[in-house]
Amino acid sequence: MRAIFRREMSAYFNSPIGYIFLAVFYFFAGIFFFAGPLLGRYSDLGSVFGQLYTVLLFLVPVLTMRLMSEDRRQRTDQLLLTCPLSLSRMVLGKYLAAVLVYFMALMITFVYACVIAIFAPPGWPAFFGNFFATLLLGMAMIGIGMFISSLTENQVVAAVGGFAAALFLLMIDALAGVFTGEIISAVILAVSFYDRYYSFSMGIFDISAVLFFLSVSAIFLFLTVRVCDKRRWGR
Repeated sequence: MRAIFRREMSAYFNSPIGYIFLAVFYFFAGIFFFAGPLLGRYSDLGSVFGQLYTVLLFLVPVLTMRLMSEDRRQRTDQLLLTCPLSLSRMVLGKYLAAVLVYFMALMITFVYACVIAIFAPPGWPAFFGNFFATLLLGMAMIGIGMFISSLTENQVVAAVGGFAAALFLLMIDALAGVFTGEIISAVILAVSFYDRYYSFSMGIFDISAVLFFLSVSAIFLFLTVRVCDKRRWGR
């Protein structure tokens, strides 16, 4: 698994994808930080994380679009599928590489918190709640994007599929405020990412939200393994 992890990390930074992801993330995070806490002269970074929520839903597919599809396009997946390494470890190695790149991007928010701390306490419980929530959100989206990438050998198709998934999640959150029926609202809230993300943004540690995001990640990683297993046996 470590060999797969190192291979994927190298692939991210031997190609423009890793740099593009980090640059775009830092660009939006910097703008939100400058236009919010700096110009507004307040210490709460919650607004930065809140604005990054939508950006990340559409940015993470850029990070995941090549994870599985690139190997299929170059036919190097045959080596991976026939090597002694188990499919679950292979998929996990790729997943952890994407999560690490995502974590590297997210670490810029610590720099902002330290800058704010020079002038006033940034509200550390709320900051760590936002940070942890954004990390869990990214992990879930990486799992979804990885599964979509495993279904095609075309990176563009994988990216569009990831954008479609992000749009669906945004629509689910919007629909929660449209429907007034209790049953429909309950179903919508049951799959809402933002509803669980928001509780963390208030500095509240919600174990059910943690389990939700981790479960989404695990489910889509399992589905990715099943897709790879199907291709291994030519089914």
